[in-house]
Amino acid sequence: MRRGTLLGYSLPLHAGVVLRGQRLSQRTGLVVRLEQDHRTGEGEIAPLPGFSGETLSQAADAALLLIRRWVAGACILTDLDPSDGAQARQPIPPSAAFGLSCALAELEESLPTQAPYLSVPLCGGDSAEFIRRLSAPGDNPLAKVKVGLMDGREESRRVNSMLAALPRLHLRLDANRSWTAAAAAGFAESLDPALSGRIDFIEEPCATPAESLAFSRGTGIAIAWDETVREGNFYPCPQPGVAAIIIKPMLTGSLERCRRLIDGARQAGLTAVISSSIESSLGLTQLSRLAHWLTPGVTPGLDTLSLLGAQLLRRWPGSPLPLQSPGELQIIARVT
Repeated sequence: MRRGTLLGYSLPLHAGVVLRGQRLSQRTGLVVRLEQDHRTGEGEIAPLPGFSGETLSQAADAALLLIRRWVAGACILTDLDPSDGAQARQPIPPSAAFGLSCALAELEESLPTQAPYLSVPLCGGDSAEFIRRLSAPGDNPLAKVKVGLMDGREESRRVNSMLAALPRLHLRLDANRSWTAAAAAGFAESLDPALSGRIDFIEEPCATPAESLAFSRGTGIAIAWDETVREGNFYPCPQPGVAAIIIKPMLTGSLERCRRLIDGARQAGLTAVISSSIESSLGLTQLSRLAHWLTPGVTPGLDTLSLLGAQLLRRWPGSPLPLQSPGELQIIARVT
């Protein structure tokens, strides 16, 4: 016998979280729970405001439709991930496809249960405090820094200071397409040539892929595709200057869609990096398991739990945040 439940959650976000000009105080989303023959699988569905193409309501409608079909005995994998020319009955929002595919994978025990629960630490603003944090014994000599928030030359000096303070440190930089070509050039010109070799890549430095490729050609600094991965019919291919692709499953789609991108990146000689979209601890623990499974040896970018005021259903190891229990979630629908 099959049963499905759709639950709603709301977690507090710390003051100051701004996404594409929108200040958020709550992270809202859904939990899908599938049950069959005493087995249970769960997944998180949480469109990210300003980044996802679907609203939470649209994701809920799509998920509920598919839950009903699954409970009735249908195989919904083709709907979640149409491939080889197959067409789904209707387009499934990426967040719904990801959450449902995670629940099915847990139910079918195809998603590994163990992971090291590692993440590249994210610098949220205070460089001096971040350097102190990374100076602790045993820390990973790899970090991620958001750039594109101020003058390019000023940001370059900030990056120089971090690399100079920690001689083993490598950085992934993320510009979110925020630099003009001139600002990106100013950033590169102000980098210390003796330090810049420890910048592994910059995610989408400029407003268009063509400008980002030109930036890499002109500076020798590698770039990574992030937003580009979710546009059109993107599939990884070798390109001069491109070192990696960033896969945010909540914005990308099903586990199988993510797996195809990872396989394509490997064939193209690119690094695939799993990254978060401010999921709850439930989603983050599943992303960690996914990264350990499909991108072994590549540390994912999952350092966003500190933006939240609570965890959800499952704990991230070592986090002191309180845990929301199942009884604190809103029941959206039960399907039997």
